[in-house]
Amino acid sequence: MADLDELLAPLADLRRRRTAPLVLELDLTEGVTDEPPGPPLAQLLTRRRERLTDVVEGLRRGARDPRVAAVVAKTGGAPAGLAKVQEIREAVADFRASGKPAIAWSESIGDFGPGTVGYYLAAAFSEIALAPTGTVGLTGLTLNALFLRGAADKAGVRPETAARHEYKTAVNTFTEHDYTPAHREAAEQLLGSLAEQVRTDIAADRGLDPERVAELTARGPLTAGEALEAGLVDRLAYRDQVYAEVLERAGGEGPEPLLRFAARHHRHRTAAEQLSPHPGRGQIALIGVRGQIHSGTSRRSPTGRTTAGAETVSAALRAARRDDAVRAVVLRVDSPGGSHSASDAVRREVRLTCEAGTPVVVSMGDVAASGGYYVALGADRIIAHPGTVTGSIGVFVAKAVASDLLERLGIGHGSVDSAPHAGMFSATRPFSDSEWERVDALLDGVYADFTAKVGQARDMDADRVDRLARGRVWSGAQAHEAGLVDGLGGLATAVRLARSLSGADDAPLRPYPRSTPLDRLRPPESSEERAGEQVRLDAWGPLAELSARVGLPAAGPLVLPGDWEVR
Repeated sequence: MADLDELLAPLADLRRRRTAPLVLELDLTEGVTDEPPGPPLAQLLTRRRERLTDVVEGLRRGARDPRVAAVVAKTGGAPAGLAKVQEIREAVADFRASGKPAIAWSESIGDFGPGTVGYYLAAAFSEIALAPTGTVGLTGLTLNALFLRGAADKAGVRPETAARHEYKTAVNTFTEHDYTPAHREAAEQLLGSLAEQVRTDIAADRGLDPERVAELTARGPLTAGEALEAGLVDRLAYRDQVYAEVLERAGGEGPEPLLRFAARHHRHRTAAEQLSPHPGRGQIALIGVRGQIHSGTSRRSPTGRTTAGAETVSAALRAARRDDAVRAVVLRVDSPGGSHSASDAVRREVRLTCEAGTPVVVSMGDVAASGGYYVALGADRIIAHPGTVTGSIGVFVAKAVASDLLERLGIGHGSVDSAPHAGMFSATRPFSDSEWERVDALLDGVYADFTAKVGQARDMDADRVDRLARGRVWSGAQAHEAGLVDGLGGLATAVRLARSLSGADDAPLRPYPRSTPLDRLRPPESSEERAGEQVRLDAWGPLAELSARVGLPAAGPLVLPGDWEVR
């Protein structure tokens, strides 16, 4: 006969899993993603990356869950963009406010590489443990730019570009060998704002003067011993030592606690809530504008990289305002912009949704600039992180004239045109004088339209808008001070505001629309249906990320130029 204890062991284990204290885990070393779940291949390739909403909501749930006793997070050198890190920092602060310990540990923060943003994240926790052989790469922030003019000259390619105005620096990628004064001014003022935020927050987190943090940054990177002596970390320990202490503190005199990933805990709780809906609560619809903005449906590459199709985003907004269960919309924008007309189509649907009585609050991510700022102009409120890159109210056009290169290669070229301007966008010849007149007219028209809509949405006169525009980029903190956004905060701030505007104080946040694999395969009945996304290769294929970094204008004239990723 089987031993009774062996028979009851599964039941005892099940009871323990349902009642024992929990220690939530986060692994932030692979970064976080702001993307919704994608096709199977994309999910497989990004499986080590935590979803931002799972991390944030998991921490906030953990703060309120009496079973959760602590959180322990593995951090590293480059966890995410600065605004996403600020989003996580807010959630960690909320967790700490519950009185529960929040411990960050790392083998190395930077590890012979940049680690300032990684340390900025770790500093939000109540304790930092670092492996004895680790380093703290607190070396400051940097912005990088590529200039291709020399390479273009050697290749025999002549760039023809125009922009509105001096701070719309996308064209500098092709026309300059180095920063222009305006380009450098814009980069320095943006980086100065972001660096001040990081320095001030780290000082407050670690009980140091900002000047002392600046001194340590100037000395960085620091060895583990130096970081401990300077008060940047609390102790030197390996993973087994950190976890043993956390679990012992969490368990106390009661049952042995369990480890559970915060994202998994959040998803389980969310699924349970959906099985027990509360009539009348409704929902706050979360709609994303992620990646470059273009006409048509949104696209997702097999590796998970997404773009924002105006048709997809607009259809989601139309469906939301027809859906009685949707009490408000949070439009999450993480985009450098793109097509002028596509951005305006989304802005129009945002405005119509507001006018239909469904409040829309924009939540800006790491970047919401140029067309990414344009789409926000229709909303009731705009919320940005202090570290969001936004603004870039301007326009540019660029084409590469490769006639000299073709001649050098012995390749002939010619064209037969039906009208004087039929071939004006060809790469085999420069613009004629009359074509330049049309280019200038188009640029002036787009800039006038963009700035007029900014003035109307933000209640500013034309002179003030022009001072804030001219293609210049701003941090979220600067944009708030200038009146380009309404408030500072993350997704949670935007959700609270959406609930307040709609009067739905307890409505849950839900990604919208929720589609099944069958929905992706079934052709829509009409354009009023919810448009899905296409899974396809990017136009630049494997070079898509490189092309985006060097500023190749694949999506349209309202694109934030170059690489504004802070490292």
